[in-house]
This record gives sequence, structure tokens and C-alpha cells, in this order.
Amino acid sequence: MPSDARPPAQGASVTSLRIIGIDPGLVDTGYGIVDVSGGRVRLVEAGLVRTTASAPVEVRLKEIFEGVLSLLSEHLPAAVIVEDLYTSYRHPKTAVLMGHARGVILLAASSRGLEVVSYPPARVKKALTGRGTASKEQIQRMVQVRLGLDEVPESDHVADALALALCHHNFLTHAVPGVE
Repeated sequence: MPSDARPPAQGASVTSLRIIGIDPGLVDTGYGIVDVSGGRVRLVEAGLVRTTASAPVEVRLKEIFEGVLSLLSEHLPAAVIVEDLYTSYRHPKTAVLMGHARGVILLAASSRGLEVVSYPPARVKKALTGRGTASKEQIQRMVQVRLGLDEVPESDHVADALALALCHHNFLTHAVPGVE
């Protein structure tokens, strides 16, 4: 079971649900919003929350917070899906900055009373490709296939956000008996 995830309640239904996947980044935070209905997944919207590159970290974090809060208020998802932080970053400073960005995303979700679910990167890759070591290109391609997109998502951040949402959809459909 993913960290922070609670199993669906006995007899719970995931026949109609809106999920937002968010890929934290200090420059660009990717998001992907999908609707799940009758076992089918449909893309609602995907994009980037961009920050001012020349601004101090605290200003950029505020921009992420406000951008995510706006998305949550507009789209009213049932759950916010984010990637777990992991400790094998080549550059420790990157991990700290990603932690800051992830923190303001969690704060935005909490301020709206939303459930937050985290998945490790290998779990997301395995859910989409069957391999926990899939490349960025493989993830982009599987997002394209699963959502019936004409092209692969151009931004890695958008592809990763959509992959998170699709991973959660997989978790829900395999955790509830009788739902495909």
C-alpha cells in the first residue's frame, strides 16, 4: 500500500472520481487532472504552475502554493497524489528544494481538506509500464497510450503528474473487488 494511502472503505465505489497528480518542482510544478468514471480515465487538464526564476525561494514557494490552491479550488479533486521524496538524489540541495515545494503542495491540499496520497517513484513506473526502472520516455509514452493522447506530454513534469494520477487509479481499481 502506498504511504499515506488508506484502503477504500468496504463497499466503497470509485465509479466517479476526480484525481490530481502533482509533480513538485521549484521552477515548474507539473499537474495532471483526470476523471475516473465507470472504470475509464479521462484527461481533464494538465499543465505547469510556473514560478518566477529570478525570485527568492520563499516567493517561488508562495507562487506554487497559490497556483496549486487555485487548481484545487477550481477543479475540486477528491484526492491529491504526489511522489514520495527519496534519499538517493545526486544533489542533496535538490532534495531539500523539492521537499520545500512538496511541503507547500501538501499545505494547499490540507487547507482544502483533501486526502493526500504518496507513491514512491518505482511504484509509479511499475504501475504504468510493469517495470520499476522505466525511463522518462517510457513513462511519457504510457501516459499517452493510457489517456489516448495524440502526442506524448511534452513536459516531463506534466507526464510525471499524469503518471501519478494514473498510478492512483490503478491502486483504486485493484484495491476494490469487482472494479476493473
